[in-house]
Amino acid sequence: MHVETALALTTPWDLAALAFLALAWLAIGWRIEHPGRTPSVTVLMADYRRDWMRQYAARDNRIFDAQLLGTLRQGTSFFASTSLLAIGAVLAVVGNTAPLQSVAEDLGGGPAPALVWQMKLLVVALFLAQAFLKFVWSHRLFGYCAVVMGAVPAPGEPGGEARAGQAAELNIRAAWNFNRGLRAMYFALAATAWLLGAAALALAIALTVWVLWSREFASQSRKLLQRENPMAPRAPSP
Repeated sequence: MHVETALALTTPWDLAALAFLALAWLAIGWRIEHPGRTPSVTVLMADYRRDWMRQYAARDNRIFDAQLLGTLRQGTSFFASTSLLAIGAVLAVVGNTAPLQSVAEDLGGGPAPALVWQMKLLVVALFLAQAFLKFVWSHRLFGYCAVVMGAVPAPGEPGGEARAGQAAELNIRAAWNFNRGLRAMYFALAATAWLLGAAALALAIALTVWVLWSREFASQSRKLLQRENPMAPRAPSP
């Protein structure tokens, strides 16, 4: 089956859903990282990371900070390995789409040549590859941050605050790349719905955007991050 035939079997609705997928991925990422007057959780956490490094520069015992950074690096390593395994699984299915065809047809998808299924799965693989690259870069940036943190002089010595500021910005860049990797995995999951048709893909995209938006702008964790003193007792209800 030639590529031209596969493209001919791709309906305008499929192309529209694919464009919607790319637009939604770019738009929600931009909205989260450039939120304007309503800060997202990602932006709020950037301020906390700067506060962390300011406190770090003033501490004599920094073992706890090293443990925190090690935990963050372990998280990026775990997700990088997971996304790499997922890429391998998707490529394995690309090489043998027969079982997938029967399952998709049973769930309501119409018959289609193998190349059509392969094209749809490659979109999933592309998002997973994006996630892998972001997680690997995040892991490396956390490593840079660890080195710079090690170069922060003892409290009271000159240059401590400036060096801690560098570590904070590296920490923030690492976290943002980690979040980008997570968003790519979210949209990889949404892209699998394309196997059931354009309508299923559009619905999955809308659900994914809603989940990402609600967690960044309407979650309970965001409210807690904005409270000056979450430990303070609340006023009794009238």
